[in-house]
Amino acid sequence: EVRLVESGGGSVQSGGSLTLSCVVSGSTFDQHWMHWVRETPGRGLEWVANINPNGLATAYGDSVEGRFTVSRDNAKRTTYLHMSNLTADDTAVYYCVQPRTPWLGLSGPELRNKGSGFWGQGTQVTVSS
Repeated sequence: EVRLVESGGGSVQSGGSLTLSCVVSGSTFDQHWMHWVRETPGRGLEWVANINPNGLATAYGDSVEGRFTVSRDNAKRTTYLHMSNLTADDTAVYYCVQPRTPWLGLSGPELRNKGSGFWGQGTQVTVSS
């Protein structure tokens, strides 16, 4: 059984930083892309970042580019999302997502569907101004 467990969320003031972690078990972690997605009641599911299996290729949504950094440690089966210069608009539940198929990433539409891939339980990030 594939299981993803996020941690590191919490409350922070505007301009602050947080680092989220996602530990994966039950899969060949180093063969899978990893994605970060966030959800708010108003905007729904929003893609945040991708990282390829070896960690050398990353991509970010426009709203977080330059402020967030995704990384991974395959030996620890963990992916990280370091978030800096946070604003109230970053308040959301953050999920890590692993595709079901090795070596293939999920598309934008797929990342707006919780039935695509394996999802963690989410971790709440609240940014206060």
